Amino acid sequence: MIRQQLLRLFSQSLRFTRRTMLYASLVLLVVIFVPLIVVSSRWLHATRIDLTTDQLYTLTPGTLHIVDTLQRPLRLTLYFSDHATRDLPQLRSYEQRVNEMLQEIVARSHGRIRLQVIDPVPYSDDEASAEGGGLTAANGGSNGERVFFGLVGSAMAGGADGDSTEDRVPDRTLAIPFFDPAREAFLEYDIAKLLYELNQVNKPSIGVISSLPVAGNPALGQPAWTVLQQLDQLFDVKMLDASTLQHVDDSTKVLLLIHPKQLSLDAQYAIDQYVLRGGHLAVFVDPDAELDTTPFAADSATFPDHSSDLPRLFAAWGVLYDPHKVVLDRTLALPIELAGSSFNHPAMLALGAQELNRNEAITASLQRINVSTIGYFDLAPDAHTRLVPLLQSSADAEVVPTQRVLDASNDPTTLLQGYRPDNAHYVLAARLRGTFGSAFPERARQPGHLAHSAPNAEVLLVADTDLLSDRLWVEPQTLLGQTMMQVFANNGDFVTNLVDNLSGSSALLSIRGRSTSQHPFTRVQALRNVADQKFLQKEQELEQELAETRRRLDELQPAKGSAGSTATAEQRQEIEQFRQRQLAINKELRDVQHQLNAEIDALGLRVKVLNIVLVPILVVLIGLLYGWRRSRHSRQRR
Repeated sequence: MIRQQLLRLFSQSLRFTRRTMLYASLVLLVVIFVPLIVVSSRWLHATRIDLTTDQLYTLTPGTLHIVDTLQRPLRLTLYFSDHATRDLPQLRSYEQRVNEMLQEIVARSHGRIRLQVIDPVPYSDDEASAEGGGLTAANGGSNGERVFFGLVGSAMAGGADGDSTEDRVPDRTLAIPFFDPAREAFLEYDIAKLLYELNQVNKPSIGVISSLPVAGNPALGQPAWTVLQQLDQLFDVKMLDASTLQHVDDSTKVLLLIHPKQLSLDAQYAIDQYVLRGGHLAVFVDPDAELDTTPFAADSATFPDHSSDLPRLFAAWGVLYDPHKVVLDRTLALPIELAGSSFNHPAMLALGAQELNRNEAITASLQRINVSTIGYFDLAPDAHTRLVPLLQSSADAEVVPTQRVLDASNDPTTLLQGYRPDNAHYVLAARLRGTFGSAFPERARQPGHLAHSAPNAEVLLVADTDLLSDRLWVEPQTLLGQTMMQVFANNGDFVTNLVDNLSGSSALLSIRGRSTSQHPFTRVQALRNVADQKFLQKEQELEQELAETRRRLDELQPAKGSAGSTATAEQRQEIEQFRQRQLAINKELRDVQHQLNAEIDALGLRVKVLNIVLVPILVVLIGLLYGWRRSRHSRQRR
């Protein structure tokens, strides 16, 4: 009896001890894992795996280099009108993509970048802050509200070591006015460019060598060209004298060489070595620079030579360019007025979206660039470089001698006589990439001479200088006594983007356009195409029969009108039969379209059932099967 009581007490104490140990273990797990989760979310945030097909959320090495080399703390503020975009799912999805990329950059910065997300509701201080930061509001939000979706970045001035980033005064503020989903391929580039510019203390230095009066003439009251005025607002622009140029300083972020004519060998060598040292060069040449004021040449019997070329350097880089050939394109001909008449000028081209490279940051967001008497580039057969087109002609282009264009200056329509398109897309402006060799091997013994560039060197080439002139993209207008420039083409944006792109670091230049997060349903589209083809033949047959019926009716109606009441019964019966057939064909066409729509709707229904019903059921069945097998295995082990 006593033994049974002792055993009972022992078993109860044992159960109590196990219960106590279980509770103690649960408490210990909570004590250990809660801090562990908090610490991991704070310090291991950047440890993530990108399983997307195109690595959309993996930062490129160029962005990582820019973030890792930040010299001062940055504060980023993402403004997104959450309430106003509740009916805009595409924009909300893109905002998530932008937010996640910013979070990835912040995690990489190790505290150097702070991010804040704000919903600028109407008539609030946040809305005023967004406008003051340089953001642009878009219309079309819910209830007519304005939509803000942009990024404001501030470089913080140095403060005491104990000061937080929020307590410091912004030293410089820049913004991405609006995240356009059409530029999603350049999202990382735009953000990295903002970070790079915020990290710069001074404006980048730009050198300009030009034989055209781009800087104007203050003594004569001639202002600088508008494109140069725009550049001067963003960069430290310095005009260089080609006649005395012997060296281009490495502090020059970009060198613009505009209409090079009769450059000395020393100047060409200075440009050659600047490129080989990694300098960023943009060359503007032209088969006929219309603003060139050079007088008649001694060897020219008709017109002065207003062409420009860089033959020695082009040959060393593997570039083919003929300064005496102009690209005509009747499809892109620009409408002009001459002597009171209006016509399209085939040597003056309006390059539209189809002629601009949408995969390049320089031209991705541009809509129209006007050019005049433009040349073209190609590569030599033995070239070790490659051309990446920025501007191209249409396939309806033809190349003609420059002299022919000059002869037709009084009547450009004569250029269309005997027009024969070459069925080729001529490269009008391009990036030239690769390893460049020196054009001056004979100077190899000079101190500091470089024979080759780095493997990823690049030069930008443009076969026209007239696109820089005001007449092709801006028009002065007087408003309230002040002269303002009305922009009608993107020439200025093209040059600004070009310089802006080149003035960045090599890391920034290495960031190219990427894939977008919006992927089409290729299988659904293929099935839709099959459904289209299924009814296309029937629809075409009915359309042909309907056209024939209408033709017969048109033939009979005049006979009826001329005969009037004397029309025979057979004619009236035939007319009525054709009318009935016309109505029947129209009904059959509607039935065919309804069947097509029904096929597409059925396809959509099948896809929805597959995704919403069958896949979850399959997952549940797999889970039940797995659980049943585990329980069965456990029972067998017992």
